Amino acid sequence: MKWTRGTQNDDVVDVRGASGPGGTGLKVGGGVGVAVVVVVIVGRLLGVDLSGLLGGGGGGGQPTSHSSQPKQGADADKELVDFVNFVMKDIQDTFQGMYQKQGKQYRRAKLYLFSRAIDTGCGRSSSSIGPFYCPPDTAAYIDLTFYRDLKERFHAAGDFAQAYVLAHEIGHHLQKLSDTDAKARATGGSRNAASVRIELQADCFAGVWGYSANERKLLEMGDLEEAINAAGQIGDDRLQKEAGRNVNPETFTHGTSEQRVHWFKRGFITGRFEDCDTFAATEL
Repeated sequence: MKWTRGTQNDDVVDVRGASGPGGTGLKVGGGVGVAVVVVVIVGRLLGVDLSGLLGGGGGGGQPTSHSSQPKQGADADKELVDFVNFVMKDIQDTFQGMYQKQGKQYRRAKLYLFSRAIDTGCGRSSSSIGPFYCPPDTAAYIDLTFYRDLKERFHAAGDFAQAYVLAHEIGHHLQKLSDTDAKARATGGSRNAASVRIELQADCFAGVWGYSANERKLLEMGDLEEAINAAGQIGDDRLQKEAGRNVNPETFTHGTSEQRVHWFKRGFITGRFEDCDTFAATEL
């Protein structure tokens, strides 16, 4: 992916190495059993905040981060932070422009870079859950070590795979702006079924940004395949199999690998928000 170094972006807030209250990770009371391990693994892979299931608490107000790493330790990720600054600006500039063409106002989201754990308006969260978006904060959060896992554990290498992750989280921000939760409740289905439609729509919105990036000649040979591979690697069915569990569609929260790839490609091919209405789709 072509990108410009040195991009300034006030929407990205680096709180790595900052001290904060409340410990350094997920609080696990009592014995650590199989259920706890599954919760952590699934949360990490799906990018879902499941810390509440493990006894995590607190939260609210301005995000604070806690890490034992000194601030200079973050300098090793300087180029990655530079990349994130560029991508986040490009994603939000793109969506803001699309909103303006539709006569709508776009409110920019923040992205917090943190280490290990952070307090948010959604409660205290750990890097073990992967990247996530917190609606009360209108902000996304990521521990940059996730990108190492994306490459080494999830076999999804490449800078456009990394960009897809950010675009997916800002896709959730678009849902916040359009009150998608109300539409999800109106479907009348189960909570998990609504979650799947929400996540697949965020994948589609990520594809819409990818369409724009491709039109502006930012993508290079192999970039599209990187994003498609990343989407396929984190489908619920694949993750359940890799965790040694039986595949149970009723427990899906993000959709199958095939569904995630399908909806990302749909956004990438059409470049239209209107084509990302997963709630109107009879088949996902």
